[in-house]
Amino acid sequence: MIALSVNLNKIALIRNSREGNYPDVVAHGRTCLDAGAEGITVHPRPDQRHIRPGDVRDLAQLCATRKVEFNVEGNPFAGPMGSYPGLLPLVQETRPQQCTLVPDSNDQLTSDHGFDLSRDGSRLEPIIRALKDAGIRVSLFMDPDIEQITRAREAGADRIELYTGPYAEAVLHQSPDAETVFASHCAAAEHAITLGLGINAGHDLNLINLRRYRTLPGLQEVSIGHALTVDAISMGLSDAVNAYVNCLAGK
Repeated sequence: MIALSVNLNKIALIRNSREGNYPDVVAHGRTCLDAGAEGITVHPRPDQRHIRPGDVRDLAQLCATRKVEFNVEGNPFAGPMGSYPGLLPLVQETRPQQCTLVPDSNDQLTSDHGFDLSRDGSRLEPIIRALKDAGIRVSLFMDPDIEQITRAREAGADRIELYTGPYAEAVLHQSPDAETVFASHCAAAEHAITLGLGINAGHDLNLINLRRYRTLPGLQEVSIGHALTVDAISMGLSDAVNAYVNCLAGK
């Protein structure tokens, strides 16, 4: 069974457009779990455009109470900024089950590429080691590149999260390259399996392109936020979560 982890960033983005706590990110997280999601994902950024440090702390408590997985994503090289303590101190404080390290800069609109571990691998190794020593599973955001995935294992990662943006774009535009892109993801996943790496995936997955992507070899978890939030506008949040759970189950 492929686990659905709902990314709540877009709920926080809506909240931050006004004063106060409406919509309530934790309440929406609770609704997602009640509807069948198996985990919660957040990606706090230094500018706090959406998820804030307080949200991470509150959601960590919710996930601990519900005994479900909490996944905190972010740039491991992002230091403190204002009330943002930096990703690693926040993760060390809240102790999520999984930390997904992502190579995004402070000014990126969204994550749009995987790590180049020929450049960043040596910097990441002590970070990965420290997180694992704290009992936190470490996943690296990666493109479907065989050499880079080998480097992810050498750096000490437990899992990779395959960046699915190009696949989603190819499916959206009905490109003849969609099958080729998917085949490259399958080859990357099969290679990861031989190395003993777990496999997650995320970015622009939705109810259409997920029907094919769910067949990826060894896929364990997808984190979905943007499309699920958009679907919730017309379907309602509980029904949207349920639709994704059913899609992942092949129903």
